[in-house]
Amino acid sequence: MKPLPSSIRILLVDDHRTVLWGLRQLINAQKPKMEVVGTATDAQVAVDCARQLRPDVILLDLDLGGCSALDILPELVSSPCGSILLLTGIRDESILDRSILLGARGFVHKQAEPALLLRAIEAVHAGQLWLDRDAAGRVVLKQRTIDREHEAAQQKLARLTGKERMVVQAVAREAGIPNKVLASRLGMSEHTLRNHLAAIYHKLEVKNRVALYLYATEHVLPGNETMPPS
Repeated sequence: MKPLPSSIRILLVDDHRTVLWGLRQLINAQKPKMEVVGTATDAQVAVDCARQLRPDVILLDLDLGGCSALDILPELVSSPCGSILLLTGIRDESILDRSILLGARGFVHKQAEPALLLRAIEAVHAGQLWLDRDAAGRVVLKQRTIDREHEAAQQKLARLTGKERMVVQAVAREAGIPNKVLASRLGMSEHTLRNHLAAIYHKLEVKNRVALYLYATEHVLPGNETMPPS
């Protein structure tokens, strides 16, 4: 006799308790196929519950009482949980597309029929994306653009000398300190630092230290990683 498939364990995240109650009733009525294992009404509780409960699917509202769930999506994606499905009233395509690029597996509008939501939960749990054709096309194009921009940035960074790369890393770590202090920490004169910065600005096509800092944090030190070796 084949063992019964395990239930899809779902964490609900929404700042409206009435919505949570309704979703719990809908999903728990599908037992043993799926069940609610926890609920959260704010971002921090959602992250804590994801780590503790390790749900198979997180059903996440993007608007959590003035806090955007986009801010916690990377943390949820990296947590030991399954797929993230957005249940949202937001129709801004740029926000929805960004959520997919950050790791959500799809989205369902709150006006959708309950049966559609249940199918979406099963689909993302099975490893599928839940997107309409237009959204899928937009996401693919945006990802290609991101990939091209990243490749172009890496090509520019490859033009830097070892000393220049060290300066860029220092600028990313030591934002806001004067050139004189930065030069001292790098063991060089302020004049030498200015020469390095001028060369870096030219190679990376940025205009000043503020622009260099933004460039460095986006392309050089994401997630506190170091620059790729030369």
